[in-house]
Amino acid sequence: MSKEYVVAVVGATGAVGSRMITMLEESSLPIKSIKLLATIRSAGKVLQFKGQDITVEETTEQSFDGVDIALFSAGGSVSAKFAPYAVKSGAVVVDNTSHFRMNTDVPLVVPEVNAHALDAHNGIIACPNCSTIQMMVALEPVRQAFGLKRIIVSTYQAVSGAGAKAIAETEREIQEVVNDKKDPKDVIAEILPSGGDKKHYPIAFNALPQIDVFTENDYTYEEMKMTNETKKIMEDPAIAVSATCVRIPVILAHSESIYIETEKVAPIAEVKAAIANFPGAVLEDDPSQQVYPQAVNAAGKRETFVGRIRKDLDAETGIHMWVVSDNLLKGAAWNSVQIAETLHERGLVHATTELKFDLL
Repeated sequence: MSKEYVVAVVGATGAVGSRMITMLEESSLPIKSIKLLATIRSAGKVLQFKGQDITVEETTEQSFDGVDIALFSAGGSVSAKFAPYAVKSGAVVVDNTSHFRMNTDVPLVVPEVNAHALDAHNGIIACPNCSTIQMMVALEPVRQAFGLKRIIVSTYQAVSGAGAKAIAETEREIQEVVNDKKDPKDVIAEILPSGGDKKHYPIAFNALPQIDVFTENDYTYEEMKMTNETKKIMEDPAIAVSATCVRIPVILAHSESIYIETEKVAPIAEVKAAIANFPGAVLEDDPSQQVYPQAVNAAGKRETFVGRIRKDLDAETGIHMWVVSDNLLKGAAWNSVQIAETLHERGLVHATTELKFDLL
């Protein structure tokens, strides 16, 4: 008889956490019971899992006793504090924050792309950045068939990626412009483009070429995440990657314009076929009928949608494409649950007896 797992969701009341619960309800993962964890402010709330009322508990150092799999999506500081205790208690952690992603002892996994990396896990698996995940699903079939030398990506990211307060700010700003006839530049912003930065700008009827704060090289942390995570996931530090990340006034689903240079000349028909046959990718590409991926159609779906695939007019190995995916599902909750499913399928849900790096 297959083992059944006790699963914990940390950050259960958040946008990603609530979707993790839904994905677990629909998952093939054999679940014995579920623990829903959050801050003390949310403790006592009652949520449902498969028709049963589950009371949300405060996350503490003792919360993970008896837990087999712990899904974290409550912010990097929460993962930094509590993930080590989950591992010490015998759980395998799937972390949806950026805290562990670039740790060399932590696999960074998109299951369709590099599930083999799970075999060497030491108790913690990191889920990549949402914009990185969908790009990997779109590009891995091309890389496998033709190799990849260079990636240049421009993102058009939904405000849900910045959290519930950013969604509320966007909706308020739009109402002020449409209903109150305010000039968009006169709308007061308090969160975007980055809550941790000095200035804030309106997103309503605007596009903000800043996601997260800037690093010393004038790229933002979001852009550097895409660059560094891509190299790690594809296990190829030689791939040239450059990103420009832009926030737009769309609530759900990130869009990306991606330019790649392949190692071998790649016929477009073969590129399309490779993408169409790749797990998790859906080809939507018929310019004659105006068929291409759109954010409104991708919202609420698990797949990554790829279209507008075309040859560069001046570079023999250059290809352009347009990639869209739900940033809270494949970009976060669904990818995390997929990792848990893959751990189960590969027999890798087990307590870590000897940590390979210092967590505490």
